Amino acid sequence: MSVQVAHSGRSSTEPITHQRPSWPLQATYPTQALRFLQKLRQSNGDNDIGRSGSQPRAKLPLSILIVGGGLGGLATAVALARCGHSVVVLEQAPQLEEVGAGIQIPPNSGVLLERWGVMDHLRDRAVLPQTIRFRRWSNGNIIGLTKLLPEFEENFASPYRVVHRADFHSALHKRAIELGVKLLLNRRVVEYDPESPLVTLKDGTYMSADLIVAADGIRSLAREIVNPGPIGAPKDTGFAAYRATVEFEKIKKFPELAWVMETPNINIWIGEGRHVMTYPISAGKTFNMVLSHKDYSDPSTWNNDKILEDMKKEFTGWDSQLTTIIGLIEKAMKWPLRSGSQLRNWVAPSSKLLALGDAVHAMVPYMSQGAAMAVEDGAALAVVLNKVESYSDIASALHLFQEERIKRSGQMQDASMMNGHIWHFADGPEQEARDNAMRAEVIGQPFVSSANQWSDPTTQCWAYGYDAERAMQEAWGRAHDGVHGHIS
Repeated sequence: MSVQVAHSGRSSTEPITHQRPSWPLQATYPTQALRFLQKLRQSNGDNDIGRSGSQPRAKLPLSILIVGGGLGGLATAVALARCGHSVVVLEQAPQLEEVGAGIQIPPNSGVLLERWGVMDHLRDRAVLPQTIRFRRWSNGNIIGLTKLLPEFEENFASPYRVVHRADFHSALHKRAIELGVKLLLNRRVVEYDPESPLVTLKDGTYMSADLIVAADGIRSLAREIVNPGPIGAPKDTGFAAYRATVEFEKIKKFPELAWVMETPNINIWIGEGRHVMTYPISAGKTFNMVLSHKDYSDPSTWNNDKILEDMKKEFTGWDSQLTTIIGLIEKAMKWPLRSGSQLRNWVAPSSKLLALGDAVHAMVPYMSQGAAMAVEDGAALAVVLNKVESYSDIASALHLFQEERIKRSGQMQDASMMNGHIWHFADGPEQEARDNAMRAEVIGQPFVSSANQWSDPTTQCWAYGYDAERAMQEAWGRAHDGVHGHIS
């Protein structure tokens, strides 16, 4: 079609052509204006990363040793094995088990686990809470409210789930075995050689591979190798948490607590220096509780015989319905809460050893994102290794990986600690201002910001709308093509 153009320097009959934007559209600024296009692609089934069987195979299959068979290690094993890498996981425990009780699977990790086929082994055990409800410490009145179901699945392509850690661990293990991952138990790594690379085991034997991935937790031996010096190492935060469960059969004996069992929700009582987070797990049969409090004492001085007594004292005078449930706890574990800060490096100079998960980004559980960050790490690592065509490409690929993941996980560390400040105000001006900032969401009025980071629109989209595989693909595209990448 020709159009007349006046004073353009162009012939009056010269066609005007409009350049079609590259797909998918990407903004260079913070916005959610394009989310409708992402949802459209998902609904039309043309988003390749949404189909479990469409993962591209690695161009250069590697032999990879993963040190640590926890949630992060197994998630990374699944992500790598489904791309065609030969993966061996070394776990120091004689039996594969996960210590703890409940854990949350937010959409940013849930969408990956769905894509990888892990949810096929977990769906029947997971609980989908309808809301997150912040409650005043003294009387249980609702002061903050996040709607999860169906809002989170509609907006972020995966629902918000809560599960027992053991069920989550089992699902990852089953999927890893299906993909051919070899798991070796009772293999304690005592030394890393990042140059060869190889690991030395406690019995004196050693094992080597093309690449070693240290998912060896908060007490990581590899962290000092990839990031020498104390900067970023986990430190005590002055908080500790009691973790416990109560069977719903016991709660049923108290009619005033019937509301706890009517619908699955996450309830969080918040007060000065303390909070209690609760939700159902184990297919809705068990009530999970995390009771956080200030504690600057040395964990070596803790008396396990007095844990229940000390725990009840910490929450004396709180909402009577909450303290009734606390009184039903028969056994609890107490954990010190530690947090790191952004490390300079996750990858050794040799580019043959890297660390991920809690080893490099330990965080307090106040955003419930610790395990999710480890799942994202595994996803991002698999993406960059898929791009490698020769061994000489590995160094640049891992550099890009750590650049993206250090930024993302470091921000999540900050967001997690921020909740530790927001939730724990003493009654007074700050507490009243915080509660007022959440009022609109409680009464159903529109809002553009909230002191509740699960509801705050900007934080919500940043935390839960992030797709680690897509983000890593886009980072690769920017670095190598000068344009935004996309999932192929």
